Amino acid sequence: MPHIELDNALPGMAGLMNYRPETGRPLSELTEVLLRGPSDLTRGERELIATHVSELNKCKFCAGSHGAFAAAQLPEDYEHTPKMVALLDIATAVTDSGRAVTAELVAKAKENGATDVEVHDTVLIAAMFCAANRYVDGLATWAPDDPEAYQRMAERIVPNGYTSIIGIS
Repeated sequence: MPHIELDNALPGMAGLMNYRPETGRPLSELTEVLLRGPSDLTRGERELIATHVSELNKCKFCAGSHGAFAAAQLPEDYEHTPKMVALLDIATAVTDSGRAVTAELVAKAKENGATDVEVHDTVLIAAMFCAANRYVDGLATWAPDDPEAYQRMAERIVPNGYTSIIGIS
């Protein structure tokens, strides 16, 4: 049961964004740019970073939804490259503290082929998802138990993007 009355039955972030569209809209726009806009990382890889951070933060809704979004956009035979492992190490550090991202972690990512843009985007995605996870869980939003619910969300988000969340009911 959410800590506040949201006036909608939507789970997680969707419920919050529709409760306060004036704050939800810029959040959805930032998410759209970070996870779907131009980047050296694929959409699936960026979703994977969001999922990883959400799992570390134990945010059921964000881990479930972004896990489904990643799965829908990565090839079935996807395996982490050394570069992605290094970027996930950076994302892990961000969940502890921004200062936990060391020159050594960045050097390892670059040695494995990461660009400055990829390092930047990884840190920003991880930082944004730390905030999103705390927002979703801090207001005790609900998260579906059924994995198919997250698949249905993926069917909407993957083709239509994050700005399509505002105004749904």
